[in-house]
Amino acid sequence: MKPDSRPLSPHLQIYSFKLHMAMSISHRITGIALVVGTLLLLYWLGSAAAGPQAYATAASLIGSWFGRLLLLGWSFALFYHLCNGIRHLFWDAGKLFEKEEIYKSGIIVLAAAAALTVLAWILGLAL
Repeated sequence: MKPDSRPLSPHLQIYSFKLHMAMSISHRITGIALVVGTLLLLYWLGSAAAGPQAYATAASLIGSWFGRLLLLGWSFALFYHLCNGIRHLFWDAGKLFEKEEIYKSGIIVLAAAAALTVLAWILGLAL
């Protein structure tokens, strides 16, 4: 039996990179980022249970510029994954499959995720 000379995944040679492709990849990446952010949250909660010294260490790490940057990224990942998940629910229902609708819904997801992140940080800092 002679091996097949066709490429196994010709999609990389045929399709050009589009917004919806980037958003599909980003959806998976933000899912992983949510797991990492949840581990940071568990560290913070565990340090609170471990005592005042452990909590002070965790609070100083999370309160640093790097910790806040991680929290900002985690909150954006949360809202992006939520909004894009809602978009996927529309797709599951057979809606928003036209080219224009796919592009517009992608822009809406990005704008909504950014707006929700900013709103959450504004409200969070106000508390």
